[in-house]
Amino acid sequence: MAATYTFDVFTSLDGFGSCGDDGDWGGYWGKQGPELLEHRLAVYGAEQRMVFGANTYRQFVQMLATSAADSEVFDPWVTRMWNLPATVVSRTLEGPLDRPDATVVSGDAVDVVARLKEESAVPLRSHGSLSMNRALMAAGLVDRVHVTVFPVITGRTGTDPIFQGAADFDLELLESRTLDGRTQELVYRPTLHI
Repeated sequence: MAATYTFDVFTSLDGFGSCGDDGDWGGYWGKQGPELLEHRLAVYGAEQRMVFGANTYRQFVQMLATSAADSEVFDPWVTRMWNLPATVVSRTLEGPLDRPDATVVSGDAVDVVARLKEESAVPLRSHGSLSMNRALMAAGLVDRVHVTVFPVITGRTGTDPIFQGAADFDLELLESRTLDGRTQELVYRPTLHI
């Protein structure tokens, strides 16, 4: 039986994954609360393998290296995510990586993840890695899209449109919850719209 693959992503209401340097939002767009942080830690508490594209992996490394110890970059769930076993799909990075239990696999992400899904004894999860996950969705390899929608519109400062250039999908809502009375978490099963 193939392992479940979840594309986990944060977004503004208008579909952006982050904001540019001229935005002063801060991490989580300044909307994190205790319920969100506790829930994220529980989600990442389960045994699973992370899958990152090279760009997202590099961004995480840079954020960790340049952030103060009391920064939200070191929230317990982020620390837990960073310490989970991981596969980094890259044609440019070479191992070994300066990260616990991480492996670089060269090749096309679709081929790599298809093989991981067949071989992995634990679920697979990717946080971020937008272009890689759009390709995986188009190939039918994403079983769940876990979207956390923060209550902001970043029309002027938004960057990294989550689904720009993606194929068309029908979404079956599997779970939903409101965290801290304002942030929406939605888990969908995507099906390519034909």
